[in-house]
Amino acid sequence: MELKIISVSLAAEAGRKFAASEIVLDKSGVVGDVHANTSRAVSLIDQSHIDTFKKITESRTTEAGEFAENIRIEGLNSLKANPFDQFVGHSVVLEVTQIGKPFHASFSEIGHYVMPRVGIFTRVLSGGTLKAGDIFSFRPKTFQAKIITLSDRASRGIYEDKSGALIAQKLQDYFKKIGWRLSVDQQIIPDEKQLLQHQIAEAKEQAYDLIFTTGGTGIGSRDITLSVVKPMLEHEIPGIMESIRMKYGSIKPNALLSGGVAGVIGSALIYTLPGSAKAVEEYMQEILNTLQHLLFMKADMDVH
Repeated sequence: MELKIISVSLAAEAGRKFAASEIVLDKSGVVGDVHANTSRAVSLIDQSHIDTFKKITESRTTEAGEFAENIRIEGLNSLKANPFDQFVGHSVVLEVTQIGKPFHASFSEIGHYVMPRVGIFTRVLSGGTLKAGDIFSFRPKTFQAKIITLSDRASRGIYEDKSGALIAQKLQDYFKKIGWRLSVDQQIIPDEKQLLQHQIAEAKEQAYDLIFTTGGTGIGSRDITLSVVKPMLEHEIPGIMESIRMKYGSIKPNALLSGGVAGVIGSALIYTLPGSAKAVEEYMQEILNTLQHLLFMKADMDVH
């Protein structure tokens, strides 16, 4: 999707911004703008929201920058931008960090009543120069999740893989709830170290965002998940699995016997879950409580 830049603006102080013939962007944001080096370094608004505001309030025609925006675009219309989506120009790449911002009722400027609701705030991945008439390409982010079920019998079709399917359903429901896009790849493999190593290495190479395994977290002779995953972790996140074991182990002591881990491999968060559907239900409930925040943390997005 192509979007046209209608105007560009900046200001050295908080409040409305003022039209400029062009703006220069570097990793800090818009050079010379008050919001450079903040989590909302570059702000955008679509013309459709300005038109709606004018229609509802019967207000006057507004000038460039009057909504406190750096970039006014047209063409996005009702399409919803999400964090991690990108606006790509000739050399400039902007990544969305958040939609809207805290509302400060003490401000009366026109922009403070619109930008908190529909403003698009971004950071600069690649700098350059922008001016009115330039074209952005809108690239929505689709998160990639790989779910790996480890089961000798399920891989042979002896019984249905319920745990992997449940993880997929929980993820899809969660991403639909927060309005983010998700693609899921499900694999069923026997309990073989080399096969699991290959699946994880492939997910890392293809820059997946999420990896879930189910099965193989015990101490049986065929439980190989932990011996494969632990050496591959670049960062471990111990608190998640520890809290799950303590929460459910206080009720059912056998829950303490699962050795599941969570952490980071490449660009992906990885979680190793037990093989039972009931345990998956319990683990996913806790994992999803922190998933969005972890994705922001992993991307170095300081979102408030």
